[in-house]
Order: sequence, then C-alpha cells, then structure tokens
Amino acid sequence: MPTDATTATDAALNGGTKFVYDFIEGNKDLKDLLGGKGANLAEMTNLGLPVPPGFTLTTEACRAYLTTGSEPEGLRAEVSAHLASLEERMGRKLGAPDDPLLVSVRSGAKFSMPGMMETVLNIGLSDDSVGGLAAVSGDERFAWDSYRRLIQMFGKTVLDIGGEHFEEALEAAKKAKGIANDLGLDADDLRDLVETYKQVVRDQADREFPQDPREQMDLAIRAVFESWNTGRAKLYRRQERIPHDLGTAVNICSMVFGNLGPDSGTGVAFTRDPASGSQGVYGDYLANAQGEDVVAGIRNTVPLQELEQIDPASYAELMRIMATLEGHYKDLCDIEFTIERGKLWMLQTRVGKRTAAAAFLIASSLVDEGMISADEALTRVTGNQLAQLMFPQFDTRGDHKRITTGMNASPGAAVGKAVFDSYTAIKWSRTGERVILIRRETNPDDLGGMVAAQGILTSRGGKTSHAAVVARGMGKTCVCGAEELDVDTKSRRMTAPGGVVVEEGDLLSIDGTSGAVYLGEIPVQPSPVVEYFEGRLGPDSPYAAPLVKAVHRIMNWADERRALYIRANADNPDDAARARRFGAQGIGLCRTEHMFLGERRTLVERLILAEDESERSKVLDELLPMQRDDFVAILTAMGGLPVTVRLLDPPLHEFLPDLTELSVRVAVAEARGEKAENDLRLLQAVHKLHEANPMLGLRGVRLGLVVPGLFIMQVKALSEAAAQVAKAGGVARIEVMVPLVGAVQELEIIRDEARAVLDDVRERTGADIRALIGTMIELPRAALTAGQIAEAAEFFSFGTNDLTQTTWGFSRDDVEAAFFSAYLDKGIFGVSPFETLDLDGVGRLVQIATEEGKAARPTLKLGVCGEHGGDPESVHFFHRVGLDYVSCSPFRVPIARLEAGRASVLSPRKG
Repeated sequence: MPTDATTATDAALNGGTKFVYDFIEGNKDLKDLLGGKGANLAEMTNLGLPVPPGFTLTTEACRAYLTTGSEPEGLRAEVSAHLASLEERMGRKLGAPDDPLLVSVRSGAKFSMPGMMETVLNIGLSDDSVGGLAAVSGDERFAWDSYRRLIQMFGKTVLDIGGEHFEEALEAAKKAKGIANDLGLDADDLRDLVETYKQVVRDQADREFPQDPREQMDLAIRAVFESWNTGRAKLYRRQERIPHDLGTAVNICSMVFGNLGPDSGTGVAFTRDPASGSQGVYGDYLANAQGEDVVAGIRNTVPLQELEQIDPASYAELMRIMATLEGHYKDLCDIEFTIERGKLWMLQTRVGKRTAAAAFLIASSLVDEGMISADEALTRVTGNQLAQLMFPQFDTRGDHKRITTGMNASPGAAVGKAVFDSYTAIKWSRTGERVILIRRETNPDDLGGMVAAQGILTSRGGKTSHAAVVARGMGKTCVCGAEELDVDTKSRRMTAPGGVVVEEGDLLSIDGTSGAVYLGEIPVQPSPVVEYFEGRLGPDSPYAAPLVKAVHRIMNWADERRALYIRANADNPDDAARARRFGAQGIGLCRTEHMFLGERRTLVERLILAEDESERSKVLDELLPMQRDDFVAILTAMGGLPVTVRLLDPPLHEFLPDLTELSVRVAVAEARGEKAENDLRLLQAVHKLHEANPMLGLRGVRLGLVVPGLFIMQVKALSEAAAQVAKAGGVARIEVMVPLVGAVQELEIIRDEARAVLDDVRERTGADIRALIGTMIELPRAALTAGQIAEAAEFFSFGTNDLTQTTWGFSRDDVEAAFFSAYLDKGIFGVSPFETLDLDGVGRLVQIATEEGKAARPTLKLGVCGEHGGDPESVHFFHRVGLDYVSCSPFRVPIARLEAGRASVLSPRKG
C-alpha cells in the first residue's frame, strides 16, 4: 500500500503536481495520465486480480522530460518514496545481495503502440545480487539466465548497442555447446555468457554495465521517455493518426518469473477470437519463458488450450479472470500473463485489436448478450473498418510473381488484361474481357476506360491524383505512383524492374490494399458486404454469413441515430441507381462537365470557336436536348429525391485538344501541303484560352457571366427535364448550384437568370417544378462573406476540395508528389488535408460560413460535396457544426451513413 509519507510527498512536490501513482490509486479512465497499460494495471488491481505491485510515472512527467531534456523537479523524490513503499510491501530491497527485489520498466502510452517503445526486465540484478536470487529461487541457472537477459535488454534499449552483438554471442555459446536451443545452456554457460555480454557493453558503450540498481532503474526510465520520439514510434503514430504530443507513461512493476522451470511460463490470451469474433479460448502459452521469448519467437508456443493439461489450476483461474475482464470492460480483452511456480499473475490487459469483420461481429454479439446498448455498439466499429469489408481481397497464398509495388490508392483486388488506353478498355470490356487500365497518369478523358476496367495502374501520381480520387469514388481498385514502371502507351507495353515486359493483353493482378502488382492471375475473394449493399444478398438469406447480418443490424442502428442526411456524388443514371441501393438520400453533386465529353466534345469545340451570337446559340440549341435527356435519366433514377446539379465548372481549355498534339497535327498538315483550317482555329483558341493558373482563371460562375447563354441552356435543360419527369407521373426535386462564387453580385446575376428560365418553363409546361438555387462555397472569400451570399442563396454546398486548395495555396495535382511526404515526415501534417479536413483552417471557414449563413437566412440548407464528405473523421466535424447533409461517392455512402450515426452518439451538435 502507498504510505501516508508517499502521498504527502507526492502532494507537496511541484506545486501539487503528482507525477507518480501507485497501481491502487489509478483506474481505467485515467489513460490520458497513466497511459493504457498503467490505467489497466490499476483497474485490475482494484478488481482484486493478481497483479504484481508497482507504480506508474505519468505522461506529464514524460512531456516535462522531453521538453527540458531533464527529469522534472521532484520526480526523483516521488519515485524514491514509491519505491520505498514497494520495497516495504514486498519485504525486499531493490537489488539487495541476499534477497533482491527486481522490477520491470515498461512503456505505456494512451493508445497502444505495440513494439514501438521500450521495455527492460529484471532491473536490480548485479554481480552482487545474482547469487542472492539463485539462493532464494533455488535455481542457479534461472538467476544467471535472468542476469544475461537484463544486460542484453539494457544494452539494446538504454545504451543503444546493436542487438546483433548480443545475439552473436548467444549463438556462439550455443554452437560451442552443440545445441540449438538456449534451454540447453546450464548455469556455468550462462555465467560465462554474462561476462561476454559485459565485455560487449565495454566495447560498444565505452562503459561498465551499471551495478547500482537505482542507476539501472533511472537510466531505464529515461530510455522509455526518450523512446517516445524514436523514428519508428513517430512513423507508427503518423500511420495510426496518434497525436505526437501525448507522451508515454512508465510502469515500474515488481518482477514475476515465467522462466523458473516447467511449472512456470508466460502467455497471451484473448477473450474472443480477434480474427472472427467467435467466443472461445484463444491465445498462446510458452513454458519456462519470459514474455520477450513469445514475441521473439525463439521457441514455438503451444495453443492456450494445452495449459489445461499443463497446469489445470492456473488454467481454471485464467478462464475465470478472462470472463471477469470481458464482463467488466464489456469488450474483447487482450491479456498478458505469467505463471511463477504455479501462481498466476496478470501483467497487462487492454481492449484487444481485432479485424474489421470481428469488430462488427463482436459489437452485434455483445448487444445480444445484453452487455452493451446499440449506441455503444456504434462506438465499437468505424467507417474505415466498414471500407475494409467492402473491398475484395486477393488470396495470395502460393507462388506469385510480384513485379513492383506502388501507392495503395484505392483498396481492393483486381485482375485483368493489360490495356493502355480508354478506347481499348471500353472495347475489350464490351466483349466480356476483364481489363486493367495502365496509364502514366489519368485525366478526365480516361473516365470511360476507368469505368470499364477492373482496376487502374499508373506510374505517376499519389493518393489525391485524378486516378486515385476517381477510383476511390467508384470503389475501383487503384495502384498509383508505381515509379519503377516504364509505361509506353504508344508501343502498348510497360517494363518492370528486372526487364519484365508486360505487353497489351498480358494478365495482371493489382492489389489496391498493399500497392502490389503481380504478373498473371491471382484468385479474388468477393466481398459479401458489397453484395448485401447492392441488394443481391439479403441479411435473412440462408447464404448470408453472420458478418452480413451484423453489418445489416449496425447500419440500421446508425440510420436510426444519425442527424445528417447522406447524399451521393453521381453524374449518370448508373451511379445514381447504385447510390440509392447503397442508401443515398439524394444527389449532392451532379457534375455537368462529364456530359460534355466523348462525342459531344466537338460541340463544345464549336461553342468555343463560335464567332457570333447566332453561331453560339445554334450550338447551345444542339446541346440542350442532350443535357435534358441526361437530366431526365438521373432524376428518374432518383425517384423524387433531391438532385443538386452543378453548372459547368472547369476551364474551357480542358475541352480542347492538347496544345502539343494540335501543334504537331498542324505542322504535319502544313508539311504535306494539306489544309488544316479547323485545327488552326483550335490551335488559336488554345493559345487564346491559355492561362498561367487555369484553376484560378476563367471557370465556374465566371464562365456563366462571360459566355452568353451557357448557364441559361443548362438551367433550361434541367427545368425541362424536371417538367418531363413530373408529366410522366414522377417527382423531381432539383437544386441549381452555381460554382466558384466569390461575391454575392456574381450569384445574384446568375440567380435572376435562372429564376426567369424556371418561371418560363413552369408557364410553358404547367409543371410544378420544385427548385432551389444556391452555390458552392469553395473560396475563402465566399466563406468570409457567407452572410451576404446567403441573402441570394437558398443553400450552400461546401466544395472542400477546392476550398482546401485555395485556403492552403496548394495545387492538388502538384503538391503531393512535390513535398507532401516531407510535410508528413516533419509533422506539419498528421494526414493529408485532402484526405481529412483541416479543422483549424478549412474547418474554421466552414464553421464561419455556417454560422453567418444561418444568421442571415435561417432556412438555409447546408451540405458538403467534396471528397471529405465520405471521410470518417470529417463527417464527425460536419455533424458537430450543424450541416444538413454530406455527399460523397456512391461507394462511400455506407461509410458516411455509419459515421453519421456514430457522430450522433459521440459528438454534440450545433443547431
């Protein structure tokens, strides 16, 4: 028990700051302060479970140490007081010659970071105390084995000596003895090995191994603090999105030994199968070993069930404790334990990591068992886990030839024949061929080929490149930035490292989850979860796996709880229909520019080349029925749900041929003495429309203002489509969205023109056309003047892709490859702001626009239609600030539905 003296010492130091807590003083809710390991050790102690006594140095102590480079004032005195209390309880002194108290020094951050930070066991052993340990244990071999383990771990962890030096010495000792397993080394062998290890310390660290047990402990504590900032720890935190400023706690725990003979051992147990979620006995056990032996794999473990035969009493007690812990934590628990001469000790427990499938199955099962509520179940699963379940996966068992690895841009598994242009992809797919579209990089003209392909492979670009963004939106497997590949689209081949040549028609397999590219075909396992969302596999079907039933239940709970509506970004009837199957409640972004590609591109070229109003009007008249038919199909597919149509946004030059291509065509024609009048006019138009920064040039609302009749034609086509659907007995709810507005005056002009068109169509057709007119908020000025703009807008839709670009001053197509990796390495980003919304900058603008827009127009409808609409973390922010809906790609609709439900449980909401 902590004494009154230790409590008084703790309270008196540092103006009342307490840096050290005994295990009996904490609980599982103090993870911020005590780290996950310390908090859970305290919780198990309070539950009366057999936990070796000890104490925890807080994360505050770590942060103070890392800030100043020295331990905070008073920490040493607190540690001394708690160590004295521990020694009193145990009846032994740290490192005493006759009967030494030994301790472990372990890291333990708030969030589990397995293997990323440091641990040192057997602190307190020395030349003076090893004999005492041998005497009290009655096992000389055990004592010397523990001592050599301490020197090895201390050398690697504290003195930064390469582990290979100790491993080579151990291998040499086993070789000299003619054995393969270290259990064959006797006490004399281990005594000699200790001397060898101490010489390694002298040679590599230029010092003696410390014989003072307190010096050992103090140096180990510092090493654990410093391990928070190792390269591997930082990398892990970036990958797992763990903040860098948390620090780690340090746990000082009295040692118990699993290497005292056949009646001792160590193991790991799970209260349920972390892979499937099934109830049962899961784990591993290793007799006569310490914990690091299990992790290192130096000897084969046995299944935990075998402990029932090895030590029935300890096994029965472990089963009781496992049931207690799962009942207490109401979740799958991961447990580490040691048995010392038949006595069971609990060394750690935590809520266990699990596969995505297990997460859904366990959450659903715990509700059935009455352990948690449906709301709590929603907090046990995530949108990222659901996404994992939706992608097909390769079965990579067997011998497969991997030719390169790129960036895992969009998860999944795809197999098909290599093709190098969209036309071939579409043509071959129509004959039933599966194809992989290979490009150096993709552009909007490749969309048809991307849709037709099973997967996309590019040698350039990153996770926010065109290929990656579009592929994720479609749920299409994509590997980007495979820079080792030399893609030759003209010769229709690519060359991989080692001289491997892939010709058009050769089979490839690409893994969007790992980024691996394989030659030949690898079997693919389809996702039953997508079959369920597509409606091809009902939850009550006899073929539905338990996972599908669990996903169905949890999605229903999410839909019941969420405040956000979920819409989809869809530009064609097929995407719209799929979005509805996936649970979308409308279309939040229908991009009209895709309707001008393909065969219609020549009409746009004519529009750009038009020299007078009459010629321009003629082209617009030809485009109108095509647009109207497109809108009729989409409105019909949505069956009365709202459809937000964005008027033309991209710069006109995107609809013209490439400058280099045109120049070559004109030059070749002139060399042959041929006329190329149309190409010459197009070349002149390309030069005329050239802009240094086209994404900030003539696009969006500016097009509608300077190209007479363009937006009017689009609004007319949309309103006539709505009237046609209404006359056919359907319902059409349309929302006209004006892009890139920066000033209310821009919107007012387009709004008045659109209203006039709508009134005209209503009068001509007699149809009751329900329409709203609003704008995208994608410029900082628009967000900052949202109160003014709201007076002319009936809705805002935040275009967070462009809002991120314009807020940061980034060109998304350029910056990721140029310096994003450096920004991530230096901690400027925790994650790309194009993947997860930048809350401090872009999020602040969203919040300002929301508040000021609502203040000016209380009925203002608010949504988001950028990539962030399907990002789990961003969805929670949009819920908190009070948006009405998020819109994302059809494939991400279920993810947004789930996260919106989770947000309602986890986050307070404005408005």
